[in-house]
Amino acid sequence: MKLRPHHLLCTQGYSVKGYSEEFVKNMTENVWKLREEEGTMVTLTDGTDQLCMACPNRLSERQCRDDAKVPSFDRKVLEYFGLETDRTYRYMDLIREIDSRMTPELMEDICGSCSWYPVSACRRNVLSGKYVRKETAEKTAEKTAEKTGMS
Repeated sequence: MKLRPHHLLCTQGYSVKGYSEEFVKNMTENVWKLREEEGTMVTLTDGTDQLCMACPNRLSERQCRDDAKVPSFDRKVLEYFGLETDRTYRYMDLIREIDSRMTPELMEDICGSCSWYPVSACRRNVLSGKYVRKETAEKTAEKTAEKTGMS
């Protein structure tokens, strides 16, 4: 799946809200896959991605109406976390790495000018490591079940 770097943060804060019914449907399907399908791979891109497909701000395959600020979000995620575009990563490895190194100051610098930032769960979920904790809890439960013969 192609993903803009800053969407590594958005996917953690997404809570079934958006610009339109079509946008919400597309986001929900893609975010569910990223969060729930183990081993999902993402290729970071400097253009629009699968999450952008139903966004009303998408003007073309490589252009967003918010191009004045969106590339800055992407650049900062790449820079702060040592990531590269056109490279493929395991989604949860990226989430684990980003969440372990994120600070309130970095979060504000990356996302502070995003219109969704004040109303989404991005800040809370990323800074608390919500999806990293969830993955860890699921793996612990699986190991316990295996040890006790309950799998």
